[in-house]
This record gives sequence, structure tokens and C-alpha cells, in this order.
Amino acid sequence: MRNERVLLEVIATTVADAKAAARGGADRLELITAMGEGGLTPSIGMIEAVAAAVPIPVNVIVRPHSHSFVYDADDFAVILRDVRAARAAGANAVVFGMLTASREVDREALLRVVDAADGMPVTFHRAFDETRDLREALDILLEVDGVANVLTSGGRSSVLDAVGEVQLLVAQAAGSACTVLAGAGLTVDRVAGFVHAAHVKAVHFGSGVRSDGVVAEEKVRLVRGLLDA
Repeated sequence: MRNERVLLEVIATTVADAKAAARGGADRLELITAMGEGGLTPSIGMIEAVAAAVPIPVNVIVRPHSHSFVYDADDFAVILRDVRAARAAGANAVVFGMLTASREVDREALLRVVDAADGMPVTFHRAFDETRDLREALDILLEVDGVANVLTSGGRSSVLDAVGEVQLLVAQAAGSACTVLAGAGLTVDRVAGFVHAAHVKAVHFGSGVRSDGVVAEEKVRLVRGLLDA
């Protein structure tokens, strides 16, 4: 057995997805809509329904559109409203990311989101992978209280191609309150080897545990078993 249980986060887009993931052994959900666009803010009704339907934490993405991770003032006003609304609807945490025009973490925006979250943890999403320097970006995130996770593929389209980079990020975050959450491209057959090689303590699955577009309980259960072996 591993000395420390590896956290398994699964993307859900519906109540049925959420229930299947929970039954399969997921530790946490990331609730989104528009999976084909990389995930956008779900409706308040969906947040409320999923939070009421499962016994595990529901982290909610707050992303108004997929055009860019550089937002204007109107977009950002919507983001702050959605953060507050997600909290009121039962979210455990919000999943957010915003960059400056120079491809750096927008620290001031992040601080305002943390303030709007009012005690809810924040996961910084894969906007992180579009920053010009991942380790400089992580330094910024580690300085902001309230950032509990950073979702990353190590700057690659698939995290399976970024084992070395993820190792470095895990080492950089060691001892902090921020967990490196590895995701994008993980598969059932390769997750155990990846976790062993990259030393991650948390993994994020989307299409890798889906069949015909929906979460497959048996795939989630298989991943859970591999992580616990």
C-alpha cells in the first residue's frame, strides 16, 4: 500500500456523471459545462443539484468563455459574481485562472478571486500551462494564501509527456499548502506508472474515465484501485 492516498479528481458535467464518479471512488469532482471547450462555468442549478447529489466535494470551474485566459473588466466582473454564486450554491472550491497579456499569472486578479471566494479554496487551472515560465508562475501561486491546487499538464498537451517537469513542480511545491494536481491525457493503463515516476499526490481525470461521453463508474473504480495498490 502507498504511504499516502493519492487524491482522485474526476470531471463531471451532469448529475449522472457526478454520481458515477462518486460511486467509483473519486475523492472530488470538478464540475464544468462545455467539456469540448476545455470547461466553462456550469449553471447555478447544476451546482446545487450536484452538490446535493454526492457526498464528495464539488469544485466548480469559473470560466466565462474559452476565447482567452486574458479577461477584460466586464469578463472579470462576471467571474467575481460567479465565484460568489458558486459558493452560495454549495461549491467546495472554485477553479479559476487568469493571465496577463505577457503570459504571467495575474496576481492582482487572483487575490480578488480569493477574496470573493471568502474562505473557499481556489484551484488555479490549466491557464498555468500557458504561462511563459511554469516555475515562476508556481512561485506566484505559492505566495497567495487560498490557492490550494494547481492543475497542470507540465506545459504539454498530455501530462504523460511531462514527467520531468511535473517532478520539478511537485518538488517546488513540497511543504506548501498548494498541491500539484496532474491532469490532461491521463489514461487508466498509464496512471500508476505516471504517479510513481512523477511523485504526484493528486491526479485529475476527464476523458480517461469516460465511455460514450459519460463518466464510467467501472473506469473510475479501476483507477482508484490502481492508485491504492
